[in-house]
Amino acid sequence: MKRTALITGGSRGIGLGIAQQLAQRGFDLAINGVREKDAVADTITQLRSFGGDVIYCRADVGDATQRAAMLQQILDHYGTLHVLVNNAGVAPKERKDLLETTEESYDRLMDMNLKGAFFLTQAVAHVMIKQQEGCIINVSSISATIASVNRGEYCISKAGLSMMTQLFAVRLGEYGIPVYEVRPGIIATDMTAGVKEKYDQLISKGLLVQSRWGSPEDVGKAVAMLATGDLPYSTGQVIMIDGGLTIPRL
Repeated sequence: MKRTALITGGSRGIGLGIAQQLAQRGFDLAINGVREKDAVADTITQLRSFGGDVIYCRADVGDATQRAAMLQQILDHYGTLHVLVNNAGVAPKERKDLLETTEESYDRLMDMNLKGAFFLTQAVAHVMIKQQEGCIINVSSISATIASVNRGEYCISKAGLSMMTQLFAVRLGEYGIPVYEVRPGIIATDMTAGVKEKYDQLISKGLLVQSRWGSPEDVGKAVAMLATGDLPYSTGQVIMIDGGLTIPRL
């Protein structure tokens, strides 16, 4: 039986890099996003070219009703779900100093980046416990531990996702369901396009050990390793995809 994976935010950026790597490894995919189906049609076609079945599940994971409908769509189509990749996330619409952060921005980021992932994981965990098989992978960020005072709400949401990984790893350990965190660094996506010049300069001055931008493919390969069971004895652990950014150096 082919394995199935749900990737939230899987139609572009890091999520698409993950989807491509899983598709190449023979997974059937459920790709979640908030855009209209027509807007992602070419992407879905490209993913199907690897030979697997791919469905698109339009839903805001921060909304309980839409989350439930998405999971039911997947179970109706595939009958099972082996891998959940919590990748969907948003950045602040405006980067504001910590002393100026608005409740509206805070709530938006927490709903999408943390609450949605938490309750989707809770729902999927019940499915995986029943089928006695599964794997959950949370895509966080170096911002889980690196403070950026001009987007504090983003950092808090990612720090919460990191603790969520540990909590579910402990809770689901008795069922043999590993839970991992993949923590990307500076990755070239549409989310980082607005700060490209800033990071180009920092990278040229030695910010990273590996002196280049990361790619969605870099993150996708790490997720694929976990999804295929190649790191079976490391539940709850963080996989850094940051080019050595977080290595303490003198």
